[in-house]
Amino acid sequence: MKNKKEISGRRLLGIAGMGWMFDAMDVGMLSFIIAALKVEWDLSPGQMGWIGSVNSIGMAVGALIFGLMADKIGRKNVFIITLLLFSIGSGLSALTTTLGAFLVLRFFIGAGLGGELPVASTLVSESVPAEKRGRVVVLLESFWAGGWLVSALISYFVIPKYGWQIALIISAIPALYALYLRIGLPDSPRFSAIKKTERISAFQGFARLWSKEYRRQTAMLWIVWFCVVFSYYGMFLWLPSVMGMKGFSLVKSFEYVLIMTVAQLPGYFTAAWFIEKFGRKFVLVVYLLGTAVSAYFFGTADTTAQLLTAGILLSFFNLGAWGGLYAYSPEQYPTIIRGTGTGMAASFGRIGGVLGPLLVGSLVTKNVSISTIFTIFCIAVLVGAFTVLFLGKETKRKELV
Repeated sequence: MKNKKEISGRRLLGIAGMGWMFDAMDVGMLSFIIAALKVEWDLSPGQMGWIGSVNSIGMAVGALIFGLMADKIGRKNVFIITLLLFSIGSGLSALTTTLGAFLVLRFFIGAGLGGELPVASTLVSESVPAEKRGRVVVLLESFWAGGWLVSALISYFVIPKYGWQIALIISAIPALYALYLRIGLPDSPRFSAIKKTERISAFQGFARLWSKEYRRQTAMLWIVWFCVVFSYYGMFLWLPSVMGMKGFSLVKSFEYVLIMTVAQLPGYFTAAWFIEKFGRKFVLVVYLLGTAVSAYFFGTADTTAQLLTAGILLSFFNLGAWGGLYAYSPEQYPTIIRGTGTGMAASFGRIGGVLGPLLVGSLVTKNVSISTIFTIFCIAVLVGAFTVLFLGKETKRKELV
């Protein structure tokens, strides 16, 4: 019986993880597509920043709406809807010829992506034993690195030779996979155990999040999500472009970012091992501190060796921290408001994802140095780390209710 449960858990991890990988593939390619569109459409830094920010606006809306829906119609249904939404949007965006149309579709792609990520982590959290939950959710997040790796390979080999449109068409393939997900995918056993009459409204759910019982963890999650998303999208969506500003060609920039992307995998795997051994707070604080230090040195690097070393460490620590955040967030709330709580924290964080790329575009336009820009992200990550340290409660092996 135990073995059967383990196989079921692996299957769920594989199904959710593949969806996660396709999401990452789309977001990962966006940074390379922005760099390609700059050349093809002669975009200004401000316009480039808007592409990433509109994507994050969609993610904020999606995380909010689909997080609420997950507590009403189930984790499985929302997982499938969001995956279809961003996949179809990616395919259609390959047909656009204007920035305006591209931005509209990026909003819908972002909505699907923003809704899928917290819902998938909630589904997995509620479906595995407490002693394995943290590790399994971090391993789920590791599929993100696989998606970024695939996106970097597609961008390196496809975009320079065949164009960004072909890359987007390739990213639309997950729509077929989303249809397959409908067959035999179980919903969360904890959600299934809640009767329809016991499910609460969106307003009641929001009120519960800020009640005396949960306001501390809600405030903590909203702050750390904002800091992490602000710095991540500000730094990583601009990586290929920043490499260009430091004097590297488009192809050489893609090559270096590909090398940095590979470093995400050991970041996830070490975090997955540490999270059950030392706890969620340890992983989040240590990996966020590592991210902050790496961001500072990446911004001040003036040789290729320094740039690559700092970039590799930035990927390692930042994505390990993401794994810890996705494992930690669903554990803060009971099942009846878990989707709402996780989704709203992610939604608030996405505001940071809007501001980060816009800030970089604005500062670059004003000729502010890359070192100053990355110092700002270093400080933001430090705020997130200390918020978890002082406000966070350890949830290692805590039974979900």
